Amino acid sequence: MSTVKALILDPTTSEVTLRNIPKPTPATGEVLIRVRAIALNPVDGLFIAHPIATSDRVIGLDFAGVVEGAASDLETSTDKRTQTGARVAGFLQGACSGNFRPGAFAEYITAPYDLIWSVPDDMPLENASAVSMCGLTAAQGVFYRMGLPAPFADTASATSSQQAEPINVLVYGSSSSLGQYAAQMVNMAEKTSGRKIRLIGAASRAKHAFLSAAPFNYDVLVDYRDADWPEQVRKATEGAGVQYAVDSIAEGNTPALVESTLSEDGKFVTFVPHSPDDYDASKLRIQPVYGAVWEGLGEMVTFRPGMVFPADLKARAFAASFFDYLGSGGVKVVPNPIRLMPGGLENVVADGLALVSHAKVSQRKVQDRTEEYMRPISGEKIVYTIA
Repeated sequence: MSTVKALILDPTTSEVTLRNIPKPTPATGEVLIRVRAIALNPVDGLFIAHPIATSDRVIGLDFAGVVEGAASDLETSTDKRTQTGARVAGFLQGACSGNFRPGAFAEYITAPYDLIWSVPDDMPLENASAVSMCGLTAAQGVFYRMGLPAPFADTASATSSQQAEPINVLVYGSSSSLGQYAAQMVNMAEKTSGRKIRLIGAASRAKHAFLSAAPFNYDVLVDYRDADWPEQVRKATEGAGVQYAVDSIAEGNTPALVESTLSEDGKFVTFVPHSPDDYDASKLRIQPVYGAVWEGLGEMVTFRPGMVFPADLKARAFAASFFDYLGSGGVKVVPNPIRLMPGGLENVVADGLALVSHAKVSQRKVQDRTEEYMRPISGEKIVYTIA
C-alpha cells in the first residue's frame, strides 16, 4: 500500500475532501499507526471554518489505533508503545496551526511514541479515541497551570495535607467533555495530596445525578441557569471562596462569573479567546491562566494570527508523563460517553462535523436531520470506526 485515504482541508476554500495521499513514514522517535477510530472535537470545525493552515492539511486531532512499525532508532526499544500490534491512542495537531503538522483523520498516521499511550485491553479503541486531547487539556489546567498535585509529575502545590479546611475547586461546564475529565483530575489531586477537596460543579440540573456519581463525585452542584449560581457557590464554600476553578466553556461572561466566585488568592484556568468578542479578560480582578493544549506536543504553535506559542519542552515533558501514566496499567480515566457514528472517513464531513459545531455553545444549531444518530450532542464525543 503506497497511498492511504485521508480527510484534507483546502484552506483557500475551507473545503474538506477525502483524498489519497502517500502513506506516511515514521521519522526519528516515531511509530507508524493504523488508525482504527477517531473522535471529533469542536476545534476540528473551528479551524476548517477559519483556517490557520496555509497549505492543504490532513485534519483531525484524536485517534486510536494499532502500531504497525517504528523508526529505525526504535528497533531495540522495549517500550510497549513501539511494538508492532500495540494498541495506542493520542492526538495530533492537524490544521490547528500555521506550521505544518498533519492531523489524525487518515487510515495511517505517524506520532512520537512517547506522546501516545497504551490502551488497556478492556477498553475499546473507539472509547480510547475520546480521551487524549481533552484529557491532556484537563490535566494541563488542573495540574500544570493551577499546580494541584499530580500522581505522575511534580507540580507546585498549596494543598498541604496538614491543613484541616477543604480546598474548594469549581468546574464550570461540568458536564462538558473537558469538565468530565477535569473532575477526574481533581479527584486524582485529592488522592495524591491526602487533603479533602470540595468539588463544586456548575451544570444543567438534568446532569446533576450523572455528575454526583463516580468517576466525577461532585460534592456540590448548582444549575448554571440560575441567576444567582455564583452566590450559591460562594455559600457552599462557607465563606472561604473558591481557591481553584476551571471554566470549560469560556464564552461571553462565563470567565467573569467564574472569577466572581474566587477567593482573594484564587486561581482559574480557561481558554485563550479565539476572537476579541469571546470575552475581555483585562477587566477581571484575577487574570485567568491559559495556554494551548498543543504546547504538549513540544513544537511551536501558531494559535491564531498574532498569537504564537513557542516550543515548550517543559510542557512536552508534562504531556509525556501524563500519557505514560494513562498507559501504565489499568483504566486511569473513564472516557467521555461516545456516540458511534455509521460509516467511516467518508461520512465525517456530512454528519460528524455538522454535529460538532465550531460555534459557541450558546449558539449551536439543531440539525435539520431525522436520523437518530444526528440528534443534538451533550457531553459526549462523536466517534467513527476506521475500517
